[in-house]
Amino acid sequence: MSDTADTALREMIRARVAAAGSSFYLGMRLLPAPRREAMYAIYAFCREVDDIADDLPEPEKSEGLARWRREIDAIYDRTTTLPLGKVLAADVKQYKLRREDFLAVIDGMEMDAKGAIVAPSFAELDLYCDRVASAVGRLSVRAFGADSEAADRVAHHLGRALQLTNILRDLAEDAGRGRLYLPREFITDAEIPSTAPVAVLDHPRLGIVCDRLAGVAEKHFADARAAMAECPRAAMKPARAMGAVYHAQLVRLRRRGWLRLNDPIKLSKVTKLYLALRHGLI
Repeated sequence: MSDTADTALREMIRARVAAAGSSFYLGMRLLPAPRREAMYAIYAFCREVDDIADDLPEPEKSEGLARWRREIDAIYDRTTTLPLGKVLAADVKQYKLRREDFLAVIDGMEMDAKGAIVAPSFAELDLYCDRVASAVGRLSVRAFGADSEAADRVAHHLGRALQLTNILRDLAEDAGRGRLYLPREFITDAEIPSTAPVAVLDHPRLGIVCDRLAGVAEKHFADARAAMAECPRAAMKPARAMGAVYHAQLVRLRRRGWLRLNDPIKLSKVTKLYLALRHGLI
């Protein structure tokens, strides 16, 4: 692929990431340009497979994800013809991104594509978080410039912390889709008799379940920060920034409580920028 073609493809990917308005965009901006472009490509891949799992009609979900499994093989065989595949192939080579992590992300999307997840066991929830979040983290830390065992621990814990925060933030939205990611054991221990999404969200003991899961997320945030301390500081700038933004969301969720699930807790762009700069530049 010529330099001109590569530049055009990366500009297209960059524009898509910027348009998505993701909290991750600020963290990506803290990276040197080549690593930032690799992160944009990784993010674009994640959006592609997520859109398949969420938006395609039921019969087309499996085939769409299967096509991406074949595309990952083509990327590693250097036979890809897709524009995004060509960009990812260059980044795979440059940053030693692992095939199994791309495939794990697809595995996570398949968990959603096979039907609405409702009150999974804690083990199933943890596996889901590993696939849809921590696997992305394992790709990301390599693009950041760290591939040690400690960097993989950052991915393990920060991915779970971010995903659990998303789950707690999106309870009402997910219930509207017939989904409930709160772990079955937590619901049972709180003596909530049903696992139906709306019934759980309407139950007066919902807060017991949510506070307990928030505590799990807090522990993952703390463990992620401890693992970051063992990694090169420069490589961890995006991880620190993203961790700070999401942890601030978790704090606001806990402060708001679990009775007014439709009350927004979104951080302003100014707050996100402040947190990203404060934690990403120190």
